[in-house]
Amino acid sequence: MGHQVIIFDFSSIRGMWEIRAKKHKERQKKEKERVATSALEKIRQEWDIILECRRKGIPQAAYLNNGVVDTNRILDKLENNSSLIKKIALLNETEKKRNKFIFQLSGEHWTQLPDSLKEQTHLKEWHINNTMIATIPTYIALFQELRILELPCNQITDLPIEIGCLKNLKELNVCFNRLKTIPPELGDCENLEKLDLSGNLELTELPFELSNLKKVTFVDVSANSFPSIPICVLRMSNLQWLDMSSNNLKDLPQDIDRLEELQTLLLQKNKLTYLPQALVNMSKLTLLVVSSEGLVQMPTAVCESTTGLKFISLKDNPLETTSFQEMEEIRESDRDRELFEKEFMKAYITDLRERETVPSYTTKVSLSIHI
Repeated sequence: MGHQVIIFDFSSIRGMWEIRAKKHKERQKKEKERVATSALEKIRQEWDIILECRRKGIPQAAYLNNGVVDTNRILDKLENNSSLIKKIALLNETEKKRNKFIFQLSGEHWTQLPDSLKEQTHLKEWHINNTMIATIPTYIALFQELRILELPCNQITDLPIEIGCLKNLKELNVCFNRLKTIPPELGDCENLEKLDLSGNLELTELPFELSNLKKVTFVDVSANSFPSIPICVLRMSNLQWLDMSSNNLKDLPQDIDRLEELQTLLLQKNKLTYLPQALVNMSKLTLLVVSSEGLVQMPTAVCESTTGLKFISLKDNPLETTSFQEMEEIRESDRDRELFEKEFMKAYITDLRERETVPSYTTKVSLSIHI
């Protein structure tokens, strides 16, 4: 028997594909109807309602009935409860007004701030992150209402001396940039409460003028190159949180107990070989975190404290000396790792404080994080 050859004319082929297209459309229509009537779609819609109600401040009692979302109940509540409507309207209006005072900028395509910014001197918050911006303009002095200045993960090499004009500034975050120095004029920001300068590899010291920041309660200078705790930090009398992790500390000052309000001290990933006896005198210190590999001496009273001090000894790899060129090559991966570890430690500490299940004696935690 020879080869069999099947021959179609164009009208037959067109008819076949028209039938297939029709069947495909019918299947799509049925699938769409099935999804629309499925329980998963209903659950998704209910969660959207719950999230929207929470965002607008509507209490659960207004939209839940025995754990099930009651859309009719929401409508009735909204129609009959004028005070609730007013509350929602007030929240929306407050959020709208707040956004008028916030400037946000993100993206590597930004190499400098837009010119229009200098005309918005009414702003109270700047949030600029993950850009290629290297300098902050001197006209920042015009923003006298500025409360929050967040500039993480950019390419900023220095801060202008005009930053000292921001008398109402409460929070400054310049983490993971390329800062080498900090202007002494920052010490004039007398209302500053939170200072984050972490992740600037070439930052080795802070100006003594920062001693004037008496309202600062939070200082994060981790992942820098400090050989010791800056003197100005030791004179911040209201300091409650100090993160000096991932630096080049070899010892702690004998007068560290002058930080009488300090509650949290993070010292992991340094080159410490001993802890001073002065730590025992810090009555408000409730959390002390160190790396255990290099430590050969520490006060017994710290390990066996009966004052509620949680002493956490982390096991991690010893620090290695790397050249500046090598630091530049691994900068991005280091930044990601440090950010991850910072978030991990903050989450761990928060959970620790919420549960309060760790006893007052030494707690050893083995920690190994790889990105």
